[in-house]
Amino acid sequence: MSRDDRFPDLMRAFFYEWLVEQRNASIHTVRSYRDTWRLLLRFVAQRAGKKVAMITLADLAASEVAAFLRHAERERGGTIGTRNCRLAAIRSFFHFVATRDPASIAQCVEILHIPIKRAPVSEPCYLDPAEVTAILAQPNRSTVEGMRDHALFSFLYNSGARIQEALDLCPEAIRFESPNCVRLTGKGRKERICPLWPETVMLLKKLLERQPRASDQRLFVNRYGEPLSASGVRFKLAAYVKAAAETMQTLRAKHVTPHAFRHATAVHLISAGVDVTVIRSWLGHVSLDTTNHYARANLETKRKALEKVAAPTTPGGQPSWKRDASVLAWLDTL
Repeated sequence: MSRDDRFPDLMRAFFYEWLVEQRNASIHTVRSYRDTWRLLLRFVAQRAGKKVAMITLADLAASEVAAFLRHAERERGGTIGTRNCRLAAIRSFFHFVATRDPASIAQCVEILHIPIKRAPVSEPCYLDPAEVTAILAQPNRSTVEGMRDHALFSFLYNSGARIQEALDLCPEAIRFESPNCVRLTGKGRKERICPLWPETVMLLKKLLERQPRASDQRLFVNRYGEPLSASGVRFKLAAYVKAAAETMQTLRAKHVTPHAFRHATAVHLISAGVDVTVIRSWLGHVSLDTTNHYARANLETKRKALEKVAAPTTPGGQPSWKRDASVLAWLDTL
């Protein structure tokens, strides 16, 4: 590597000085950006026939970035949303480079002009109450693992928490006395308070009795006491959904992920007539437009609204304007 190449120093400064010190980015943002750059550097190194350590800033041309995004979407099977997240991480770095290395501005501008790809907006997949009940009935609650899974999925449905918000949960964030509630830390490290059903609190209490945790330790852990991962939860949920689908046929046509419980919470709150501004605060949405998306997806609410509108009726015989001969005669004179 040439001594004149500033890429290693720029990469180090981007993560330590820009993201951590100046932006105070969360650990999740840092890890997401890290994973993107791991994939990009390996991809560019393979195409250039170099080792990753030999990559220079000049190797990261806009054409290489565009090729990487196509690779991430087509060959790795990522979604358009994932592709756009990768691009956001790359753009952020080159915004930073443009301020530190003026000689690279032309290269930075080319990369910053790579557009965000528009994705089709589909209706969110959510679970009906009967489907939620069928899934929650699958874990074997006589075992610690089954008790943990039942408590976790019940908590997701009750609180509408994102999966990582639930996995970061510590006992100190739960109010076990009445009124029961939980303090969640969401995107942008914004905190919100969500009410909890007494049944959910009881499940969490029993889990702590079987698997004691300190007040500042993660509540949902594996058999070795290590925090659960989101991928591990998705794997377990897929097995429970498959078992539940044997009796609940509608589950076979749905792609159920932990986030589906969050969708279900939102849609069921709307069905119950809860104001969308309350739901927005409950789920921690930045924009009310996001909450309104669930209102559009709620077929039951649409059906009830339709029932309130009387169907058009066709009276017997001719309408009054046709029966009134004087009006027709007057119109004929015009």
